[in-house]
Amino acid sequence: MHTAVLLLAVLMLGLMAGLFYAYAGSVMPGLDRAADRSAVDVMQRINIAIQNPLFLLLFMGSPVVTAIALFQNAGRADVAGPLLAALSLYAVTLVVTFAVNIPLNNRLDRLGDPAALTDPGAQRAAFFTPWVRWNAVRAVTSAGAFLAAAWALVEHGGHLG
Repeated sequence: MHTAVLLLAVLMLGLMAGLFYAYAGSVMPGLDRAADRSAVDVMQRINIAIQNPLFLLLFMGSPVVTAIALFQNAGRADVAGPLLAALSLYAVTLVVTFAVNIPLNNRLDRLGDPAALTDPGAQRAAFFTPWVRWNAVRAVTSAGAFLAAAWALVEHGGHLG
C-alpha cells in the first residue's frame, strides 16, 4: 500500500508539473503571438475551462497524497526527506497560485468582453507579464516537487508494505 500511495503522489505531482510547464512552454508563448483582444479572450476562456473536477482533484490532491506518503514513510529518512522536500516545494506552488495567479485570473475575468476593452494592450500587459513570470516559478517548484517525490520512490526501492 505504501508503494501505491507513493506512486500516486509521483504521478499527481508529475501531471501538475507538466501542466505548469505546458503553460510556460507552449500556451503562453502561443498567446504572446496573438492579437491583444484575442489573447485576453482566450485566456479568459482557459481560466474558466481549467476549473474542472479533474484539475481540482490533481491540484489539491497532490499535496494530500504526498503528505500521506510522507506519514507512511516517516520512519525512513531516505524516503521521508525527499517527500518533505516535495511537499514543501509544492506548497510554494500553491502559495504562488493563490497569492498571484488566481488574483490575476480574477482581475482578467472582471475586464469583461475583450471586444469592449478601450486599451486591450495595456490590459493584456498588466496580466500577462506578471502571470507568465510567476507561472515560471510554479513550473520550477512543481518540477522540483515531482523530482523530489521521484527520488523518494527510488529510495523506497519498491518495497511493499
